[in-house]
Amino acid sequence: MWITVNICLYLSFKCISTALVHRSGTCQLQGRFKLNGMYQDGDVILGGLFEVHFFTVFPELSFRTEPDPPYCEKFDMESFQQAQTMAFAIDEINNNQNLLPNITLGYHLYDNCVMLGMAFRAAISLVSGTEERLSNLNCTGPSPVIGIVGDPGSTPSIAISSVLGLFRVPIVSHYATCSCLSDRKKYPSFFRTIPSDAFQVQAMVQILRHFGWTWVGLLYSDDDYGIYASVSFKQEMQLFGGCVAFSEILPHDNNPKDIRHIIGVIQASTARVLVVFSTSSYLMNLMDEVVLQNLTGRQWIASEAWATSPVFHTSRFLPFLGGTLGIAIRRGEIQGLQEFLLRLCPSNDPRNNMLKIFWENMFRCSFKTEGATTDGGQVKKLCTGQEDLISTNTSYTDVSGLRAAYNVYKAVYALAHALHDLMQCEEGIGPFSGNRCANITNLKPWQLVHYLQKVNFTTGFGDHVSFDKNGDALAIYDVLNWQPFSDGSIRVYTVGVVNEGAGKGKVLSLNEDALYWNFQFKKPPRSVCSESCPPGTRKAMRKGLPVCCFDCLPCADGQISNTTDTIECTACPDEFWSNPDKNQCVPKDVEFLSYEDPLGISLTTASLLGICICTLVMVIFAHHRNTPIVRANNSELSFLLLLSLKLCFLCVLLFIGRPKLWTCQLRHAVFGISFVLCVSSILVKTMVVIAVFKSSRPEGKGQMKWFGVAQQRCTVLVLTALQVVICAVWLSTASPTPHKNNQYTRSKIVYECAIGSVAGFSMLLGYIGLLAAVSFLLAFLARNLPDNFNEAKFITFSMLIFCAVWISFVPAYVSSPGKYAVAVEIFAILASSFGLLVAIFAPKCYIILLHPERNTKKAIMGRETQNK
Repeated sequence: MWITVNICLYLSFKCISTALVHRSGTCQLQGRFKLNGMYQDGDVILGGLFEVHFFTVFPELSFRTEPDPPYCEKFDMESFQQAQTMAFAIDEINNNQNLLPNITLGYHLYDNCVMLGMAFRAAISLVSGTEERLSNLNCTGPSPVIGIVGDPGSTPSIAISSVLGLFRVPIVSHYATCSCLSDRKKYPSFFRTIPSDAFQVQAMVQILRHFGWTWVGLLYSDDDYGIYASVSFKQEMQLFGGCVAFSEILPHDNNPKDIRHIIGVIQASTARVLVVFSTSSYLMNLMDEVVLQNLTGRQWIASEAWATSPVFHTSRFLPFLGGTLGIAIRRGEIQGLQEFLLRLCPSNDPRNNMLKIFWENMFRCSFKTEGATTDGGQVKKLCTGQEDLISTNTSYTDVSGLRAAYNVYKAVYALAHALHDLMQCEEGIGPFSGNRCANITNLKPWQLVHYLQKVNFTTGFGDHVSFDKNGDALAIYDVLNWQPFSDGSIRVYTVGVVNEGAGKGKVLSLNEDALYWNFQFKKPPRSVCSESCPPGTRKAMRKGLPVCCFDCLPCADGQISNTTDTIECTACPDEFWSNPDKNQCVPKDVEFLSYEDPLGISLTTASLLGICICTLVMVIFAHHRNTPIVRANNSELSFLLLLSLKLCFLCVLLFIGRPKLWTCQLRHAVFGISFVLCVSSILVKTMVVIAVFKSSRPEGKGQMKWFGVAQQRCTVLVLTALQVVICAVWLSTASPTPHKNNQYTRSKIVYECAIGSVAGFSMLLGYIGLLAAVSFLLAFLARNLPDNFNEAKFITFSMLIFCAVWISFVPAYVSSPGKYAVAVEIFAILASSFGLLVAIFAPKCYIILLHPERNTKKAIMGRETQNK
């Protein structure tokens, strides 16, 4: 497309600039564009392009006659002020003896009417000149203009620079901000005194970030300015973490259907902040529809192209646009400008027809004497040219907020300083080939570009002016706020600064106390798709929606988030767990069977009760040690059995309380040795019962001498010694140690004793089980002995309880978590101990205490005789 455009532009330029060679050897201008302009002669001419009218009206095409030229409508006082600022700057330079002495600058300014075609016509007219005939066919002498101030629009600047850049004509725009114009390969002679859109977008995103607005709507004009700015804005929003809720193009033709569609999109969206990259001309119809639809409750963010536009500062727009935040180029002050503006008078020179148009619009009159001109149905009065500008109050005479005009002022001075530096060149040390300098009488535009690139000066207002390698100026913006004025209109106030050259972290400086918010509570609105996820939650993106739309899910157990909008929760360290709010890791609860625990208290009570019962039984047996029922079947074994049971009850206390190294080592050793001592005593008791029974028969006489008291003691000692050896080997090779276990419950640390060696623990339990099984088997075989030897029945019953308890212990122990595994082991110890104690000693105590008449040898022997 650009190739076609360039060819067309080139042919247009060729057709206009090439003269028709007559027989007389002269070139004649073939035609003129009908353009509104201002002109002042001088030794060197500067061109200017300004948006003095808002719209261009093209005539209908009949294709039968040559169409009438297009004309412009709706005069823009502010843009005309900018054009007059250029005239003032040139007048000021001409009166300055220190800058361009002996050189008089002139100007030729045109109105582009915010239309690419008109802008290009004006640019071609500037570079082709205004002479009707040209006799010098060698094309020597200075160019018609040596530089152009403008165009203010990005799209016209792109088109004009693409063509004039081929001839290196310097163009210094005061308002074209498209970042694409920083491409030095495409636009080698383009400069600007306004920052690039690249920084404007960053400045606007800084404001959005400051107020936490992550969900915004985007409107942009259908031109290069709007399109490039929208692309850059979307990219910056992604980097910032914000989202564009909708993106709509403002129609170039202001189609009412398209305007209503945009209003519908705004109303349907949940975004309360609207960012607009556009010029005023694109926005006027949209804002009229905003008023018509009564669209309130929106925070508008204005780009620099319309942030200071007075067309929206009327009371009609206050309910809708009040509180608007805008980015504006740096405001400046120009001494003497207002007096110059008020001295303006209309001219009869057709090249200065823009002055007449201004005068007619300012005073609502007409210079035409033929025919009645109307204004809204009323006949316009005749202009005299003597009307008083001092009595007027418009954006033309208002110099309190010079922004674009100040940029025009700097652009003119930049060209003037470049030309001044060019004239200061000394032959022999010049910058051009052969160390030559430029010839002012035959000055080429590309020679001025060289000096323009190196311009470096300070304005009377104190602002530094220079260009970087891309022709861009230093980026400094004012942050504006539209606030209500006493007369009901809108006044623009500066409430902050965005400075690219500020220190890190100080790019945006904002006075929030000075801000006006057009909302019910006079506070900034919330504009987010989803509210921020508080600490303790994480963001879960909604499928098919932008990243700003998400759900807040609680962190999983053991994970936390201590900042807002966390994407992933962080797992707590091994010994820590998440608190109930999931925003902090706290030390895990350490779980063990303690003496303060109800379960620990119950088991301790049961253990102490068993110890007391054993002690009581020992006291009873000691008191009645000479009675037949105590002396029967070796009373020494009975006391040894009671002692071992007491040890079994005592070892329970080693399982309760915070595990320590010595308790872990002792608990299983004492448990194993105590139970072996207990079971071996029962085993020997059972063997004694069988031996006594056999020795009572004739064929078994003399057997008891082989199983006397000494042999019984020795048997118990040997059987217990084997368990002592097992414990010693176990403790010396893989001793049990305290261990913090996270496997049972992730939210708690189970403080337990690691057994160290499974084989050692298995051998300890297996040895006890073996002795218990042998005891049970022998007792079971001796269950049918005569009544006077019926202790075997009680042993059988006790060993049956013992074996049942420990067989059921294994699966219960394995399946019990944490402290309950310890409780199961203690319960098994207590149950088996109580079973042995009750089954073996309860019947004897019953006889001793309740039936002492049966505790005699005669009674026992009587039953023996009866049985025989």
